[in-house]
Amino acid sequence: MTINRRRFVGSLGAGVAGLGAYGLAGPAGAQAPQPLEVVRIVTGFPPGGTSDTLCRRVAENLRGGSYTKSALVENKAGAGGQIAVQSMKGSPTDGSVILQTPASMLMIYPHIYKNLAYNAFTDVTPITLGCVFDFGFCVGPAVPDNIKDIPSFLAWCKANPDKANYGSPAAGSVPHFIGVLLGMAGGVELKHVAYRGTQPAIQDMVAGQVQAVSGPVGEFTQQVNAGKARFLGTSGATRSRFAPNVPTFAEQGYKDLVFSEWFGFFAPGGTPAPTVQRANDALRVALAQKDVVDGLAVMGLEAKSSTPQELATLLKSSYDQWGPIVKKIGFTADS
Repeated sequence: MTINRRRFVGSLGAGVAGLGAYGLAGPAGAQAPQPLEVVRIVTGFPPGGTSDTLCRRVAENLRGGSYTKSALVENKAGAGGQIAVQSMKGSPTDGSVILQTPASMLMIYPHIYKNLAYNAFTDVTPITLGCVFDFGFCVGPAVPDNIKDIPSFLAWCKANPDKANYGSPAAGSVPHFIGVLLGMAGGVELKHVAYRGTQPAIQDMVAGQVQAVSGPVGEFTQQVNAGKARFLGTSGATRSRFAPNVPTFAEQGYKDLVFSEWFGFFAPGGTPAPTVQRANDALRVALAQKDVVDGLAVMGLEAKSSTPQELATLLKSSYDQWGPIVKKIGFTADS
């Protein structure tokens, strides 16, 4: 789904002038609420990955401020991020528990899992966008050097069907579906190889065990810079600032293949609006800090915040767009 970056807070510091509005909207002289003792930021992925890194950098900037005295990151890994989202059901609605999750758990999983243990719209409450990122499609040494773009890769795959494969970080993920859609657009079946994360897939690609990999742009940077892999295209509406010389899929003729993903922060379902706004204020300040912005950029992630309503609108539009795409592909978690 296309994310128009101008729809959200254009500059990372924008909107900060409104901080402190919570507490000022009440009667004159009303005191601001006291900081929470502890805030837990829950992620559905293990330490060291992009989701965990975002959580830890934000937690560092929340500690000791007006929102909380202490902030901890809780890794509830498993089931492709589902366990963390499910844990929001029944969690306190006082702002002390915050979920950070990639979009897929909320916009795609409801379409591919028949018995998902949570509702993406009632069991969580949007607080703010956290970051956005594009996907890239790369090839390694198993693909001839003269293959430099998506059309030539698809033509090569058609001529070499036994080598027409690609890896992705997980079955049912956006990178998985990007490969399927590229193959459909080029009239060739690309065999999908599912991995537990993008890096294991890239390692196999560099070793020549798999021809290509679809994954977040930032995951490829090290191998591309070392000359061990090469980008064929990226998925954004415009070129990625982390790979400015790489044409988008749309530039190469695949107009419908425009996808970006996002990470968002959510409160448990039923959290009162003033509590959500207070968390939004604090998180947007944290996301604007230079160490957060720079740290995420190293991983190919663009720090970005939003209002709760903007995130709610994005979630709904993302969910609606992926429904027919999943149906077209015909994928279910049981397939």
